[in-house]
Order: sequence, then structure tokens, then C-alpha cells
Amino acid sequence: MSRHPVEEASTTPGLPISVGFAPTLEQAGVEWHAKALDRRSMTIVGLAMLIAAIVAVVARALVYLIGFITNIAFYGKISGTFSSPAGNQFGLWVIAVPIAGSLIVGIMARYGSKAIRGHGIPEAMEQILTNESRIPKRMTFLKPLSAAIAIGTGGPFGAEGPIIATGGALGSWLGQVVKVSAHERKTILAVGAAAGMTAIFGTPFSAILLAIELLVFEFRPRSFIPVTAAALTAIALRPVLFGAAPLFHIGTLAPASDAALLAYVAEGAVMGLFAVALSRSIYFIEDMFEHLPLHWMWWPAIGGLVVGLVGVISPHTMGVGYENIDQILSGQFIGITLALFCALKFLSWSIALGSGTSGGTLAPIFTIGGGVGVLAGEVIQFLLPSAGVDLRMAGLIGMAASFAGASRALFTSVVFALEITRQFDCLLPLLGGCTAAFIASALAMRTTIMTEKLVRRGHHVPSEYVAAGPSHLG
Repeated sequence: MSRHPVEEASTTPGLPISVGFAPTLEQAGVEWHAKALDRRSMTIVGLAMLIAAIVAVVARALVYLIGFITNIAFYGKISGTFSSPAGNQFGLWVIAVPIAGSLIVGIMARYGSKAIRGHGIPEAMEQILTNESRIPKRMTFLKPLSAAIAIGTGGPFGAEGPIIATGGALGSWLGQVVKVSAHERKTILAVGAAAGMTAIFGTPFSAILLAIELLVFEFRPRSFIPVTAAALTAIALRPVLFGAAPLFHIGTLAPASDAALLAYVAEGAVMGLFAVALSRSIYFIEDMFEHLPLHWMWWPAIGGLVVGLVGVISPHTMGVGYENIDQILSGQFIGITLALFCALKFLSWSIALGSGTSGGTLAPIFTIGGGVGVLAGEVIQFLLPSAGVDLRMAGLIGMAASFAGASRALFTSVVFALEITRQFDCLLPLLGGCTAAFIASALAMRTTIMTEKLVRRGHHVPSEYVAAGPSHLG
């Protein structure tokens, strides 16, 4: 289906389900009554599998590089083991580490590529919508290197956003080397992104949906089959590169009662409004930086200063922090301690991201959203103890619903949470909570954390999938 404006839509039976931003299907590379797949499609599938294999290796290299920089910067040892900065013994001197890393990123952005600033997904979307999916080749190495430096020196970001952006850049680069159409290049870009997310999280289905909902703007075999092949390739290589253990661990969750299900839906609506507040805060902070009488190259250093100061108070706010998500999903991280951690993590992440450094949004949103979800669950337990709300489920819904509200990637959010828990009993609470979050967010805010930047730059971002028929061609 096409993510065209509704008024341009038509519903013609027999039309291949397609989406595009082009005004005609011919311009989008779609032929009437064409096969769903052909030999050319199989060539793209083969290329997608090759890209996925490369991206999976790059993802492993990025994780190793983050660990290497973390160990050098905080512990003075040479090791690629993924570790948290929280155990450092620097005391107040720890403030200097994220400042130094942020200064390096600012210099790389000014003299390398300004596009490395931010979390990367909006930039990839912009290239898809306005530049025939052509991402500059230098982004293939500048983005992961800058992200590794930012995260390795304490930046409160996840590795998944940068690797999704890097995978997309690699796919776009190969799509420029190999003779492909603009539409095929868009698919190849999405292939790299899906492979990157799969390699990091081990969640192939949600990676496919992320590519469809946020990058390719379409649902048709010529696009989703290559993306699926890429995700399968990446998940096949993941045990070799990352090991077979899941990234997050959560105990068995019992099916939700009717009362608990309603409570989770209510929690989802709250998380949707929270996601709106979170998104607006990020852009408010970006606007504040725009008014500073300093060149933007120096802004990340200010963000690094805040990261360091917050890190003195709460060391676990620094770095990727996947261990924080594990604690939140255990249901044992609760109360004032959790509330303080979430507030400090949000302060550190929002100012660092708003300053224009290089880092991702997925892990911080999952961390903060999961924490707020647990806090909401505690409130529900206090007000309605008979509802039988499980704090672990509340944290899981907080994670998924906050991302659904922030990105409007509804199905990605639901399936991601299902894949990391591997528990089908979570489906109804997740579906109800994420749908409520989507509704609350869509009613309260026209754009998302991914699209606000593009709208500000004057770009139209498709927001709906509708069928385009012959009458649309005019």
C-alpha cells in the first residue's frame, strides 16, 4: 500500500500492494499487472543477503569498538568486552571522559559529515524521501565510529540506532555501486537497517516491520521479501557473532486477567502521552542549543558535561545500559530509586541528544519508558490491588508503548516486545497498551520523534498506507 495522502487515494482491485512517495506508479518503478516477483527481484534478494552478512559483521565490530573505547576510557585496559562505565573509580574526574568524547564527535561532525549528528533514523528517512535513498559513502564509517566514541565515553545511548543508520548507509552505498533503480536502492537501504537491528537485538520480525513502517513506506513483495531475507541472514549469523543468549531476560509472565488487561490499556494511553512529552522535550532542547552563541561543533561538549555530572550522581545512566532494562523487567527495580534513575537518565540522554552528538534513541526510550511503565504499574497496584497487575508486564508495556507513541511504529513495538520475551501470553496486553499509546500520541502530536525534524525542514512525510489506482495516475 502506498503512503500517499488520503485525498489522492483510490482502491483498484488487483493492484499490487505498493507504497511510494512518487506521484505515479511508473515513476515508482511499478508496472500494472506485473508479477509480484521476477528474476530481478531474486537478484535484489541475493544482494540483500550479502548486505545482511556484511552488516551483521559490522554490528559485531561496532559492539567490540564500543567495549574497547569504554575499557580504555574508564578502566585503562585494552579489551573489547562489552562493559558498563558504572564501575569506574574516577570520582568527580569522570566528568572529563564524556566531555572529551563529545568534543571528538563535534570535530568529526564539522570536518567529516554533519549528518553523523543525532540518532540517524530521521536522516535515513530524509534521504529516502528527498534524495533517492543516496546516503553519502563516508557515513558508512563515520556514523559507527562517532557513535562508538560517544557511547564508549559514557554517552547514554544504545548501539542499535547507529547500527541501523550504518546498515542503511552501507545498503545505500552498495545500491549506488551496483546499477539499481531509486526504488531498489530504497529497499536495499532498508535491508541494511533491518539486518543491523536483527544483529543487535536478535529480533528479525520486528526488524522487518521497522523497515516497513519507518523506511520503505510500502508493503509489497519486491520490498518486504529482500528485507525478510536480510533479517533471516542476520539472525542466522547472530549466534556465531554474538552468542545464542537473548539480549534481555524476563521470567515467565502469567496471562492477564480482564481487569489487568484494562489496566494495561490505561497504562498504554499514559505512555502515549509520556512519549509525546519526551519527543517535544528533545526538540525543545535542540531549539535551546540553536540559540547558543557558540558554533554547533562545541554543543556536544556541553551535552558531555551534563552526561558526566549526572554520571557522578547515577553512574548507571552512562553507556548503553542494557543491564538497566534487565533490572526493570525483573520487577525488582521500583519506587523512588527507579523514579530518580528515570529522571536522571532522561536528563542525561535528552540534553546529550539535543546537543547534536551521535547516538541512538531505541535503548534510552526502552529504558526510560520501561521504568515509567513500572512506576505506573505501582500506582495501579496501589489504587486497584484486585486488578492483579504484574510489574514486569507493566515494565514491558511501558517499553513497547513508549516506542509506539514516540515513533508510531505500532506493530514493530508489539512484535519487538513479543520477540524479546518469547511469551505469547503477552500479546493481548501489548496490543492493547501499544494501540492506546498510538491513539493518545496521534491525537496529541501531529509528528513523531522520527519525523518532526523532517517536517521542520519542509519535507512531507507519508503517514498512511492507501492503495493507488489508475485514477491516481491522471
